[in-house]
Amino acid sequence: MTTNGASYESVASKGKVPTITLNDAKNIIAAAEKKAAEIGQPMNIAAVDAGRNLVAHERMDGAWIGSIDIFIKKAFTSRAFNIATKDLAKHAQPGGQFFGIHASNDGSIMIFAGGIPLKRDGQVVGAIGVSGGMGEQDQAIAEAGAAALF
Repeated sequence: MTTNGASYESVASKGKVPTITLNDAKNIIAAAEKKAAEIGQPMNIAAVDAGRNLVAHERMDGAWIGSIDIFIKKAFTSRAFNIATKDLAKHAQPGGQFFGIHASNDGSIMIFAGGIPLKRDGQVVGAIGVSGGMGEQDQAIAEAGAAALF
């Protein structure tokens, strides 16, 4: 909640909180898709805004159907905690400070590579989520998409 009682989601939708636009999301997804094509791995790619709301997504031809749910949840997780899912995974292992976090938020938390917060001027404005390959591939493609915001 904000200091005036409004939810961040409602404030973000009114443009009062810096967030990505549809045009930003399209550019992010296009850059990620280009990287996926370069490495020859079809991907599912999502961009969410500062309120964790889906702005745009794409399932490339041939991308795994089983990853449809995962890529959106990776983006949600990165924005919800303002951390790359790859980094959150390190702390979510048995004995780690966030062990069990994957069971929170009605199972919407993904703790493997491919989700990255999107920042503008040092502030998180959204996130990208990518799924459809090995963790290293998902991460590299997410990084390429995130770089398009700058």
